[in-house]
Amino acid sequence: MSMKTKAAILVTSFAVLLFVVVGSMGGVHASSNDGSYRQLQVYSEVLSRVRSEYVEEPNIPKVTDGALHGLLESLDSNSSYMSADAYKAFKTHKAESKGGIGAVVSKRFGYAAVVAVLPGSPAEKAGIEQTDIFESIEGQSTREMSLPEIRNLLAGAPGSTLNVAVVRARKAEPQKVSITRDVVSIPPVTDKMMDDGIGYVKVEALTKGKTQEIAAKIKALEKSGAKKILLDVRNCAEGDESEGVAAANLFLNHGTITYLQGQKFPREAFNADPSKAITSLPVAVLVNRGTSGPAEIVAAALLENARGDVVGDKTFGDGSVQKTIDLPDGGALILSVAKYYSPGGKAIQDTAITPNVLVADNADESVGPDDEDNAATPDQEAKPKPTVDDQLNKAVEVLKSRAS
Repeated sequence: MSMKTKAAILVTSFAVLLFVVVGSMGGVHASSNDGSYRQLQVYSEVLSRVRSEYVEEPNIPKVTDGALHGLLESLDSNSSYMSADAYKAFKTHKAESKGGIGAVVSKRFGYAAVVAVLPGSPAEKAGIEQTDIFESIEGQSTREMSLPEIRNLLAGAPGSTLNVAVVRARKAEPQKVSITRDVVSIPPVTDKMMDDGIGYVKVEALTKGKTQEIAAKIKALEKSGAKKILLDVRNCAEGDESEGVAAANLFLNHGTITYLQGQKFPREAFNADPSKAITSLPVAVLVNRGTSGPAEIVAAALLENARGDVVGDKTFGDGSVQKTIDLPDGGALILSVAKYYSPGGKAIQDTAITPNVLVADNADESVGPDDEDNAATPDQEAKPKPTVDDQLNKAVEVLKSRAS
């Protein structure tokens, strides 16, 4: 380890000390047995060594910002710290942004990760795919940005250009991609009748009003003779948790759908309202790694209430409530204060949803390791989808085996 790296670690530790001390001044008095407070002597010694032995005078304010950023991100991807300048820029840009790229982004491995891409969106047109990593946005590393800053940068005026560097499997170097922002439209819920009386409903997002669309489609399918329902929420990552609760309630006439709970956030349970359930038909839910947030609530509720099968890949894992705390220097703290839990008590953000019928997503198999030279690049058309949908076929098979 280089001297410079060692010094950075030492100064970072000092920044954490400052954070702990500031917290103690806020009226929070911990026991002397609290592990973090027992480390104060160690932090003091580190600070002393940095001041007396480091090769040069460290830039404490800069390192402190970096340390606070890392400290918050170590909690979860939705918690973050923004300096005064970053917070001011964030609020200004947010107020001016009317367009976007139509991709849901979270943080994984320290960088911006694409969870799902909306059909017909600017991101899809530019060849952006689920599981892509945005290494940088407009030349700035996403590792140095909080999640709110990343999402804020993706938004902008319709017609403006966004430049990103994309890291993708089987590609040696990040690829530069330009995306033209636009006003993003959420695709409507679609449906169709399949063989054996299976009514298929596809949901791209669970934004406000989508539950009503789902309900209308299910009722129409039942009138057309549907005896079973296949709900496809693959790559459904956009939306509100409240809409996920409402959508799950369409299939449940009793039981817990989900609940919220945090250290200082009293448990808030969301139970099924019998009057809002619209169907008792057998149901299966299709999920994949792009299924996130409200769609995970639906899948977990139906699975753990033994209402239906969940088929596909393990989901992404996201579901929490954040609180923004303005800091005296003009910066901000964004803290997760509660998590959504499955009926059985699993934190969705921590464990995601594992289907009871696991089927790998064959979308990743459309370009093999030997096909790299012929693979589509991000700034070209997206690569063709596989002609065989193994997950869909398995879900149909599972539904056929269920009694009507």
